[in-house]
Amino acid sequence: MITVTIFRKENQITGIKSIGHAGYADYGQDIVCAAVSVLLINTMNSIEKFTDEQVTMADAKPGDLEVSFPKGLGHDGKLFIDSLLLGLQEISKEYGDEYLTLIFKEV
Repeated sequence: MITVTIFRKENQITGIKSIGHAGYADYGQDIVCAAVSVLLINTMNSIEKFTDEQVTMADAKPGDLEVSFPKGLGHDGKLFIDSLLLGLQEISKEYGDEYLTLIFKEV
């Protein structure tokens, strides 16, 4: 199962951590894992390329992702994250939380 934890402080997203493998299909054939990976990577790349947001990526094992937004997120960064969350929620709804679980954690 993939677990995506969204860290919030005072209703502001401060970071995201994704760990695990969906287990929907064999490695290399897992469409849930591929979809989650594409959403996460594209969102982080978009934030870095199209905004002035500060993004810090921690070293994680292959397939995992850990990012923080040390200065918070402005309007554009929030929009990208809202889009990411919409996509992740739809994947979880479609395929089930046994493959993708979203956790919102206050820090």
